[in-house]
Amino acid sequence: MEKSLNEYAALLKEKGLLASSGVNEAGDLPVCGITYDSREVKKGYLFICKGAAFKKEFLEKAVQAGCIGYVSETDYEIAGVPNIIVNDIRDAMPHIAKLFYEIPEDFKVIGITGTKGKTTTAYYIKSVFDEAMRMQGKPEIAFISTVETYDGKERISTGITTPESFELYRHFKNACDSGIKYLVMEVSSQALKYKRTDGITFDTGVFLNISEDHISPVEHPDFNDYFKSKLKLFSQCRTAVVCADTDKYEKVMAAAKNAEDIITFGIENEADIRAAGISAKEESTAFSVKYKENIYEFLLNMRGSFNVENALAAAAVAFHYGLPYEAVNAALKKVSVPGRGEEYSSADGMIKVIVDYAHNGLSVRNIIGMAKEQWKGRKIVAVFGCPGGKGLNRRRDMGLAAGELSDKIYLTADDPAKEKVADICAEIGGYIKQTGGSYEIIEDRREAVIAAIRGCGEPSVVLLLGKGAENTQRMADGPAEYESDSVIARMALEEYNKNLSCSGGRE
Repeated sequence: MEKSLNEYAALLKEKGLLASSGVNEAGDLPVCGITYDSREVKKGYLFICKGAAFKKEFLEKAVQAGCIGYVSETDYEIAGVPNIIVNDIRDAMPHIAKLFYEIPEDFKVIGITGTKGKTTTAYYIKSVFDEAMRMQGKPEIAFISTVETYDGKERISTGITTPESFELYRHFKNACDSGIKYLVMEVSSQALKYKRTDGITFDTGVFLNISEDHISPVEHPDFNDYFKSKLKLFSQCRTAVVCADTDKYEKVMAAAKNAEDIITFGIENEADIRAAGISAKEESTAFSVKYKENIYEFLLNMRGSFNVENALAAAAVAFHYGLPYEAVNAALKKVSVPGRGEEYSSADGMIKVIVDYAHNGLSVRNIIGMAKEQWKGRKIVAVFGCPGGKGLNRRRDMGLAAGELSDKIYLTADDPAKEKVADICAEIGGYIKQTGGSYEIIEDRREAVIAAIRGCGEPSVVLLLGKGAENTQRMADGPAEYESDSVIARMALEEYNKNLSCSGGRE
């Protein structure tokens, strides 16, 4: 049922956010849509004025398109246009979205946060639920991730970890209207800090790990701010699912007590759900899980103990909801994640290429450590860069990790935005030099990937890090098309195989 302007003003007053209301005689008008994008406005919409770069002309365009009023921190004094003035527009937005979309109480949202592994874990959980739903003849569950979003009505590529509250609630509503009862989503520190997820009660909140990341003037000023933002998840979830092996475990568990219930999982430390017997099986990983009095055997369709940790999180969530072991096992055997641990090989086995989203020091150490363990004695070649204007600590952490563990490093573009690629690479290179390592700068990422693969004169593992399955580069003037590391790697390997065939193979 559509709510009136008066009802939105009353809600914001109740939440202590209303500065003034100018709805007057228009207060009974029904709101039939909400948006902060003037290009989306239709007759009867309530327009939200948000953003540091907001201009009055955006509001004027919304009025021309038929908006019946606006919510803003500023009174733009447009004659005849009702307004609701608030003291914090970011605080107001999730309350507006929640009132407009009216999500039923029985819709369950599962949120995942952590420095690394959110996307992989989200895919694991979705795959497990989908398998269980398939067994029951029910539709697949909804999903919001860095890679893609599915809500029963839309299946779209994304590129942002957690969207704004209006988009979140729209996806929730679409899922509900499609008969879907569960949604799993990644929850970024930025979403928690800037209140995109305020008002959401997560039925389950998963905390994977914590390490220094996203430290910059436009993200988090320091680690404490980053960590505090992550822990906010526990203040709005019913059940907390926590990795017992995470750094800062005691502080994490102290915050988790805000939830009604806590479940722990891990490999190294005691936990409610614990893995053991981890072993590599060709292109998969076998492990067992102890839960209560039972032992379960799993085969994961990805390599690395860090992925076992992510799979454990999925198993913990699945068992919490009473999903059968058969569904968990079947899902983990076949699930794959775009741009996460993708493997490609040359025909002669000389070159193994791994495409992975590893984009901070900890994830780089994990992926290189896995490669060294899996392919002992091979040369390790790393190709990566760092984004411009954010995550500035990554330049140090990734540089030190790659410098210590790699044999050859190519530094290149990775969403440079308004910074020069050469300057970013030079800064990373300074940290590589501290380890005694060396590097080569090839600014064009496509050329860097090709050079790394072509340059393998001995058995090697080439790690293409940081971009995963992304097919754009964030440049100074906006996003630019990029083929993706996977596409370029396959092309370079095809060329290698063709040359190998023409030459009759290596001696």
